[in-house]
Amino acid sequence: MQVQIQSNDFTLDVSGALFWDAEKVLFIADLHLGKIEHFRANGSAIPQEASLKNYSKLDEVIQHYQPSEIVFLGDLFHSIKNKSWIDFESWVKKQQAKITLVVGNHDLIAKSNFEKLGIEVCLEWKRDFIYGTHHPSTSQGLLNLCGHIHPGYFLKGLGKQNLKLSCFYLKEKQFILPAFGGFTGKYMITPEDGERIFVLGENQVFEVPILQ
Repeated sequence: MQVQIQSNDFTLDVSGALFWDAEKVLFIADLHLGKIEHFRANGSAIPQEASLKNYSKLDEVIQHYQPSEIVFLGDLFHSIKNKSWIDFESWVKKQQAKITLVVGNHDLIAKSNFEKLGIEVCLEWKRDFIYGTHHPSTSQGLLNLCGHIHPGYFLKGLGKQNLKLSCFYLKEKQFILPAFGGFTGKYMITPEDGERIFVLGENQVFEVPILQ
């Protein structure tokens, strides 16, 4: 679905990515590449195929939107280099869009490793009225696009059904993206008056009415 902010259309993708239509920029938060390999190395019985789903998901959303730039809003990698870096190098070499990494708290891999692959690394990303960071921030007076908290929302239905779904969380000057990567967990949001929640369904994104 789309939302309009300051006369600009933004497409909220069911993958958790956000596409700025006018500038053809694709924003992705909290991919946490290498997390599955990290847990497997420490004895967790997680199928290796789970790691490949992140790349198939990435390829699908990039093919659909054909962005001129991909901005990772932090926590691109979960920890230090492991076997997953080789897969990442191969994936980057196939990309035509510019790639930018806004450094997150989990991004421990040296900046030079990314720069050797042609990736721009920064602490914040600015263009027009957009201010991209990893941690939520409101200090610039612009619209802050960010990640970090892995927002989720409880949907309550009839018959006491409850669903925990990832969501986009839109505040007055802040747009928090859901975690793009699998195996990342959620932090349940309690929105305040005037804020908007867009949950990720199985095949679509839809806005949840906020009842106060």
